[in-house]
Amino acid sequence: MQLEIVGYVGAVIMGLSLGLIGGGGSILTVPILVYLFSIDAVLATAYSLFIVGLTSLVGSFSHMKMGNIHWKTALVFGIPSIISVFMTRAYLVPAIPDTLFSIGSLEVTKPIGLLLLFAIIMLLASYSMIRKQKYKPDASVKIVYNYPLIMIEGVVVGVVTGLVGAGGGFLIIPALVLLAKLPMKQAVGTSLIIIAAKSLIGFTGDLKGDETIDWNFLLLFSSIAIVGILAGSMFSKKVSNEKLKPVFGWFILVMGVYIIIKETLLK
Repeated sequence: MQLEIVGYVGAVIMGLSLGLIGGGGSILTVPILVYLFSIDAVLATAYSLFIVGLTSLVGSFSHMKMGNIHWKTALVFGIPSIISVFMTRAYLVPAIPDTLFSIGSLEVTKPIGLLLLFAIIMLLASYSMIRKQKYKPDASVKIVYNYPLIMIEGVVVGVVTGLVGAGGGFLIIPALVLLAKLPMKQAVGTSLIIIAAKSLIGFTGDLKGDETIDWNFLLLFSSIAIVGILAGSMFSKKVSNEKLKPVFGWFILVMGVYIIIKETLLK
């Protein structure tokens, strides 16, 4: 029961981080579900898609009102991402064998493999948050599309999202800034609507009729996370997300290292 309370507090923190910095927060969802609610890692990645998708959708409403969503960019980046995340959940994840390989006494199963991949993604996300941003787009610069690169990035982010259940904001925001030349505020708002669409549609790839989905838990957890993202969106007007990113990045780094150690050395 105590772990569950900590887990729901984690849901608030996940929502807060999404509202404050626009990306990276969703990467907390799977560890919370696995280690605090004892949910199977494969099922946790599916649950995460629903939670992150619904939370991001609500979080995007305030950005819509402020005009921070560039809809053409959302479509160019989002469509290939949505297709790839759905295909990954519907066909690639079910095709992964239950046992991947063995190293000595350590048997790397499908859940362990996904958690290790997730931990590597966390390390990459932490690096992108900790390092200082060298390129700052000028809001007056005309948006120019590099269509091939944007679409390839969309597919890659979709596959990553489908495998580990994270929204991929830490990949999407730099792509929108560098490839579409969006100002940071528009990149954050646009990334939320992309994350919402691809996560919720990706989640439907898990709905085949024979799965057991605890909808009461999903809706409760999502509701708590939504409270967090609404609070984060309000605070974001007063707090610089560039100051918060490195702090959150170090936290993600520690979590990633912990998962790797727990799933290998402590098994």
